Formats: sequence, structure tokens, C-alpha cells
Amino acid sequence: MLRRSLLGTAILLGCTAAASAQQELKVGLVASLEGAFAVLGQDAVRGAELALKERGGVAGGKKIVFVRGSSDASPASAVNATRKLVEQDKVALMIGPLSGSEGVAVKDYAKTQPAVTFIDGSSGGQETTLVNPSPNFFRFNLDGAQVMAPLGPYAFEQGSKRVMVIAEDYAFPYSQVQGFMSGFCKAGGKVPRKAWIPIGTKDFSSVIASIPNDVDSLLVVLAGADAVNFIKQYDQAGGSKKVIGGSVMVDQTVLSYRGRFRSNLVGTLSSGWTADALETPAWEKFVADYRASSKEAFTAPSYFAFAYYNAVKATLNALDQVGGDLSDGQAKFRKVLAATQLQSPVGLITLDHNRQAVGPAFITKIVQRPDGKLVSSVVKAVPKIDQHLNMSKAEFDKMGIGSRDVPACP
Repeated sequence: MLRRSLLGTAILLGCTAAASAQQELKVGLVASLEGAFAVLGQDAVRGAELALKERGGVAGGKKIVFVRGSSDASPASAVNATRKLVEQDKVALMIGPLSGSEGVAVKDYAKTQPAVTFIDGSSGGQETTLVNPSPNFFRFNLDGAQVMAPLGPYAFEQGSKRVMVIAEDYAFPYSQVQGFMSGFCKAGGKVPRKAWIPIGTKDFSSVIASIPNDVDSLLVVLAGADAVNFIKQYDQAGGSKKVIGGSVMVDQTVLSYRGRFRSNLVGTLSSGWTADALETPAWEKFVADYRASSKEAFTAPSYFAFAYYNAVKATLNALDQVGGDLSDGQAKFRKVLAATQLQSPVGLITLDHNRQAVGPAFITKIVQRPDGKLVSSVVKAVPKIDQHLNMSKAEFDKMGIGSRDVPACP
């Protein structure tokens, strides 16, 4: 009897362990945790973990386990990290990557893995979802052009007539510059020069020396350490042109750096899909929860923390709606994910027919709080911007996808 009892207990424990294992769902999470964008990737992970923590680590009746991968912001590293998670670690779902050209590459890889659903982390290159989209790739963050589209005509109205572009040389800055120029050129603005900078550039002296005397402003679309290095060196060179910032140049991943250069950012105009000082209950709660989640948290969530938070939240919501059912090639899950109406901390986000986010954007200005912290304050809110920048498809197609040379208004 004792032997039978022990055997029964062993069987029961084995079944319990097996049931527990069956209830665990592995989700891949790739962010840029190496190189010039490492700070950005760290905050992206904080955003993802906050969304999971809010749900108690469970969705669709299953325990969600993140399996992490790291990239250095290059397309090859993002695909390699993603491939390992999908093909070796056998994750059921993938969230990431962080940077623009990474997203284009991972989208293409997704086409080779039809059994896995891919949810973009924060990459914002237009062509990721606008050109040859993958049916199993979803993006809940606006692309780089969408968030910058409101800024061009506003900057022109504020006195910027001739602008030089200084931007990193990959998909997201191409999109940011296109979004800005689409309205800026239409308003009558001119862009006589563009300087495309490799990620990780440390010496900007030659770029600064090439700034034409007849431009009144600089559109700077740099991120992380690149943005900090440029701002410091431009200040040291005695630069006096007005600076207009790309979305991630005035992000907390840059504003939280210490040094005298920070004072030069006060008053900088930009545009993005968040604003640090947005005064709504949903945003203020999100900021408070984010700051309480980690000792390393910034004054406000970065662009990347917010994007990954939304990606994870949308994923968990969809898992709940289908009861964790990922059968039949995840068909039911994808149908629900595509129809998601995500109530994000800044407003409603929906997906278009290419599974690309449509949602709000904000023109912002950098201000200094009484405690000395720099934050982006709202100048104007645009409740809804689609991937054609609220133009007709014909007008958008005539302009073309953002690139080194498109658009042009010399």
C-alpha cells in the first residue's frame, strides 16, 4: 500500500509538473542592448516588463515567459537574435526589434516563419509595413514619418525656412525626415543639404563645418550617444542655428544625460507619439507606474519603453481574448490581434490593412522643470495619423517612400 501510495504521489506530481509546463508560453523579446543604442534597449525592456507585470505575468490562462535576445541595432544582429529565439528556443511569439532597419530585416525573416507571429518592438521604418508586408508581422507603434508629419508646417510657421538635415543613415531617420519634409516643403520650406551619419559616429567636426551659412535651422535626427555627441560638439563649436529635433533626439534617453549641453535643448521643437508632460490621467498613471517599476527609470518613459509596452499589452490582450489558443497556425490569435483597438496611455491605436498602427502624435517643445529636469511639453496634439500621413494614397505615392533622396525640396 505504501508503495502504491508513493507511486500515486509520483504520478500526481509528474502530471502536475507536466500541466504546469503546458501552461507556460515562451515569448521572444529582442532589443538593442549593445552598441550606441544600448540605453534605448534597456528602457525598451523596462516597458515590456511593466506591461507583463501589470497582468501578473499571465495571459490567456498561461504563464508568459520572456526569452531575451540582444542586437546592436544592425539588421544582421537583429535577425540572428530573432532566428535563435524562433528556431532554437522555440518561442511561440516574437516581440521586437528596436531600430528601423532592424525591423525591415526581421519583417523579411518573418515571411520564412509563418507559424510564428511577430509584433514589432519600436522600429519605425516605413517600408516595414508599407512595402511587401508580411502577413504575420504586426506593428502597434507609428512609423517615423507618421510621428514627424505634423512638425514640418508648424516649424515653417515658427520661422524655419531653410533647414539642413543631420540624420543617421538608416530606415527610421529616412522616415522621420520624410515626415517632416512632406509638410515643410509643401508650406514653402527648403532643404538645401542633408548629411547622413553612420550609427556610432563620435566625431561630428566635419559635419558641423559643412553647415551652410544660409540655413536658419538644423533638423537633427540622431539617437542615444550619437545625439549627445553631436549636441556637445555643436555647442563647443559655437553653433547658433536653431535646432529642430527628431522624435528620439528629444527623448528621455537623451534628455537624461548630464552636462552643460542640456541647456541648449530648452525650447527645441520636435514631434513624437508621446509627450513627457502630457496632462491626462492615463498618461500620468503610466508615468507613475513606469517610474515605480525600476530604479533606473527615466523622468518619463522613453519612446522605446512606450512602444514595447504597447506591443506587449496588445499581445497579452489578444491572448486573453482567444484564451491562449495558438492552434491552427495562430489564425484565431492573429485575427483578434489585427482587429485590436488598443487604449494606450496617449489614446486609441488601431491597425490598418497592413497591420500598421494608426494613432495620435504630438508636436512638442522642450522645457525645464523647477527641479532642473528637461521634459517635452505638448504644443499641439493630432488625434489620428495614418501611414499615408493623412494624404490621399495617390498624393503619398507621388512623393514616395522616405530615403536618402526622397523627398527633395532644394
